[in-house]
Order: sequence, then structure tokens, then C-alpha cells
Amino acid sequence: MFSRRELLAVSAMGAAMTVSAAKAGSFGNPDEPPQGAINAKGPGNLTDPGPQNPVLGSQFPSAQAAPATDVGGMPLTWASFNNAPKRIQNGGWARQVTVDDFAVSKEISGVNMRLTAGGIRELHWHQAAEWAIMTYGNCRITVLDTQGRPYVADVKTGDLWYFPPGAPHSLQGLGPDGCEFVICFDDGHADEFNTLLVTDWLAHTPPEILAKNFGVPADSFAKIPLHNLWIFQGTVPGDLTADRIAAQKNEPATPYPFTFPLGSTTPFRESNNGAIRIADSTNFTVSTAVAAALVTVPPGGVREMHWHPNADEWQYYLKGKGRMTVFNTGPEALTMDFAAGDIGYVKRNYGHYVENVGDTEMQFIGVFRAPRYEEFSLSDWLTHTPPKLVAQHLNVDEATIAQWPSNRPGIMPKG
Repeated sequence: MFSRRELLAVSAMGAAMTVSAAKAGSFGNPDEPPQGAINAKGPGNLTDPGPQNPVLGSQFPSAQAAPATDVGGMPLTWASFNNAPKRIQNGGWARQVTVDDFAVSKEISGVNMRLTAGGIRELHWHQAAEWAIMTYGNCRITVLDTQGRPYVADVKTGDLWYFPPGAPHSLQGLGPDGCEFVICFDDGHADEFNTLLVTDWLAHTPPEILAKNFGVPADSFAKIPLHNLWIFQGTVPGDLTADRIAAQKNEPATPYPFTFPLGSTTPFRESNNGAIRIADSTNFTVSTAVAAALVTVPPGGVREMHWHPNADEWQYYLKGKGRMTVFNTGPEALTMDFAAGDIGYVKRNYGHYVENVGDTEMQFIGVFRAPRYEEFSLSDWLTHTPPKLVAQHLNVDEATIAQWPSNRPGIMPKG
């Protein structure tokens, strides 16, 4: 058994097979029984001779050979759109990950959707709030607020939209190649494949009621679809101003936008080490139930150790490769690997950090079921506590503590 203070070298990738060929420093796990390859003893206990999928396993080095500091049996914090089945129709496709697929994700469900140029996600509404980030192309959105005021806008890569629960809306891909985006609902059970659709409602309403409701003859509805359209191919929308005028009629403009240019806003924190951009009800007024942070980390950098007191964090990895360790009481600590298209999840108040383990920029979006973005930084807490008190806790001298960052850097550089 190794002492926690005894610095040992171990490779993060393939440590189970090459413990002696170390590249990164690691401390042994102090808990009983000791865990991790560097603590393991016994002939053959690091080998894996049984059936396996090497291609899949190679994508999760931290699961194959967890850091020795991992402990306990925390629920899995990884899911992915990469293996979620697509529902494909003429105008595009969608796939989703709900709490039924990802047990820990109780507060948020996620949808990845693609619309062709002219592809339409039909007029509909939800029981839950809908928040989305554009990941590719261009899209036209329409929505009506509770005062009957219409909003029509075009969004591009890096932009957000937010629709409150019940707000009727539509989405349509623009030229030249449509769009792709990720939607989050503020309910882990929310299902994109089962929403309130205008075609369904009309098809299941007696014609005479439709006639009375709209003030036209019943036979006006003789050719309405008898099955919902969900995603279908339409014509590419024309001029935005013309659509706005056609929708506005005599209604006033909405007092707040339902869209937000997150990718081009001034960062909440920024340095040579990376950037964090925030969108919540303080700057994206309409987004009263969902907050978000767009985090960009250079190779080798670390999204500093922190936690969120007001909501669980649902993560979507946009690019690069990340390794996240989540800490909980117990103690429990779990390390997992993430790549583009993957989803991470951290329960509120669970400590965590994310390291860029690739050779390119890593970027992910963190989404929270809360009106405001909130976090506590570990280094900020410890450097704003009397140094003598911290030194007695950690057996670290006060001179070293004085070197720790005290300005909530958000992202730390490669050491």
C-alpha cells in the first residue's frame, strides 16, 4: 500500500498494462482497500483476458485504468449522442438522451437535431422550457409570447434560443446547408419524440369545431394531414424582414429577444488560458429557468476545481477531448473521458474539474436548470480563508498557499 504523500509516476492511458512506464504524477489512494493500478498487487490482476471491444475501450482510458484517486461507486456521469438512435424524416433527423437513457440526468434531457435547407420542425409546444445552442449552419425560429406578440429571427452557429414552457414555436433550416443544434429541456423526462403538435390537434378535432374556431367552412380543412409531420421538407424561407412583417400584423414587438449570441459575447472570464462565456437571466432576460456557460480550454489546460450550488450541470462537448473527475461525499470520485458529441452530468454541489487531454482546443457547454449561473471555486475559497487555518488542514506551508490563485481564474494553464 502506498502513502498518499508518496509521489508515483503512472501513465493516464494504459496504466493497467504499463504502470512502470509512467508519464504523469499521481498520488496513491489512501482509502481501504487501496484502488488503482499503482496500488494493485497480485499476479495477473491488471490484465483483461476476457471478451472485449478494444475500439470502444480505447475511447475510455480512465474507465480501463482509473486514476488511483478514484474511489467508490458513483453513478455513471457519461452519455453520448454518438450512440443515440436517430429518428430520420424528409426534412432532417433528431436523436435524444433523456433520464430513461441516462439515469443521473434527472433535471435536464437533451436533443440533437439536424434540419436540411428548408427542413421544418413543425409548429409545436412543450410542457418544459426549451433552451438550445446552434452548432452548425443557420436556422429561422418563430415564437409567440403570452401577450400574443410574435418573434421571428435567424440564428447562426454559437447563438442560443429560449422558449418558455407552453410557448408555441417552429424551427426551419436556412441555406445553404440547413442547420444542426442541441436542445435542452428543464426536465429529464421531456421527450422530443412526443410533443404537442399543431397537425395532431387539428387532425383530432371535429371539422365543425375547426370551422367555428377559425370562422371558415369546414371543407377548408378537407386536406389537412391525418398524421403529424414532425420534421418535414419545406421551401427555404425568404427575406427575414418580410416574414417578420407578415407575422407581426398589428401586434407590438416583444420587449425582449428569444435569442442570444453567446459565441460572440464578451467572456465572463478570459485569459491566455481560455474563456468562459455566460448566458442567464441577467443578460438573456427571457431565459428565466435555464443558465449556461460556454467553456473553452486550450490543450493541457484545466477547468479549475469548483462546484455549482444551485443546479445540476448538464454538459455537451462541442470539440476536443476532455477528462472529468467528479467528487462526492463518501468519499466517492469518478473519472471519465469525453469527446465531441458526448454528454457529461454533475449533480449540484459535487466538486469537479475538466482537463483538456487532447492536442486541440476543447470546448463544452454547461447547462443548468436555474435562473442564474453560480459557482464556487476551490482555490478562491481556500485563498480567502485565513492561511494559518488552511495550512493546518492540508499540511501545506503558508508561503505555498500565498502562490495559489485568488481571483477565480476559471481555467488554469498546462502545468
